[in-house]
Amino acid sequence: MERQWFLESISTDGSRVTHTITQLPFRVGRDPENDLVVPTLGLSRHHALLTPDISGRIRLTDLNSTNGSFVNRRRIDGSCLLDENDIVHFGTAEFRLRLRQKDQAHLLSASDMHTMLVPIGMELSELFVPNEAEFLDLLDGHAISGAAQPIVTMQDRTIFAYELLGRANHPLLPAAPIRLFELASMLDREEELSMAFRKFGLTVIAPRLKGFPLFANTHPKETFSEAFFTSLVSLRRTLPDLDLVIEIHETAVTETRRLLELVARLNDIGVRFAFDDFGAGQARLNELGEAPAHFVKFDIGLIHDIHLASARKQRVVRDLVKLVLDLGSVPLAEGIEMEAEAQICQDMGFQLIQGFLTGKPIPVENI
Repeated sequence: MERQWFLESISTDGSRVTHTITQLPFRVGRDPENDLVVPTLGLSRHHALLTPDISGRIRLTDLNSTNGSFVNRRRIDGSCLLDENDIVHFGTAEFRLRLRQKDQAHLLSASDMHTMLVPIGMELSELFVPNEAEFLDLLDGHAISGAAQPIVTMQDRTIFAYELLGRANHPLLPAAPIRLFELASMLDREEELSMAFRKFGLTVIAPRLKGFPLFANTHPKETFSEAFFTSLVSLRRTLPDLDLVIEIHETAVTETRRLLELVARLNDIGVRFAFDDFGAGQARLNELGEAPAHFVKFDIGLIHDIHLASARKQRVVRDLVKLVLDLGSVPLAEGIEMEAEAQICQDMGFQLIQGFLTGKPIPVENI
């Protein structure tokens, strides 16, 4: 059954108004080119951005707005993941994030099945996932592809490592991984897609990048599964010299005790780990203090246009970098696209950077 996100607001007469999130990314601001135009003086022209997350939730990113974005009345710095019924303020404009399941038509018995006209306004049922057969072929290794994006040192911009990225190479399937995970979510196959991407990256791409640490993503659903740990043990036996860094998604761990268990098992297997999207949530600070990661990848929402950000936000990021360094972890700035961003990140103490400025993802056939 298809899910539909929408924003709900209350008009001056007390009636409720719904704003359907027709597509993601979904932009909010005063400028007419936004998907949701809010003509309120407290909003910036390009105020905030809603994007899909691999976990199936929506991520809110504040675009360095003047008056800020708030989730449940707490101001966010950078981005955060949203839950159904969260109260979101763009400046002073208040909304509630809602989710509805699109209604399904009643199933007919074989004797009742005839060709019929569908009345105007009636939604057709969606009982089958489009391109399911092609997606299942992808899980079996057909038409799967990938890329590798450089991670470079801040000081001299030399390549330090690569992040392995999954792709599809099929005309009937989306190439972008986030779209593929949306399809996987409809089929409840997210773990299998994540493992298929990782297997391709480590068997096809890794041999071409010998000598470099390789960062590999995980899906929140697989983080504590035995199949996940078994695959890492098998990988370690096959590639004993591989320097692998597992990226842990911010929604994967909500309890410090479970994180400590995860870290212990990864240490036993002989792989390092990185916190991904650091700074997007509140609990990360506690987790980082209890189980410092080898690498901490700062959320792109914190880094985007950091050179234009307020002194308050820059101070927050600078303090977080110092905390990471004090704990013995390596801070990494993601999503760097401009030299001005890189320069202020260097001043803040970041040791690694990743982004289009220093290297776009390289398709496997070009590695």
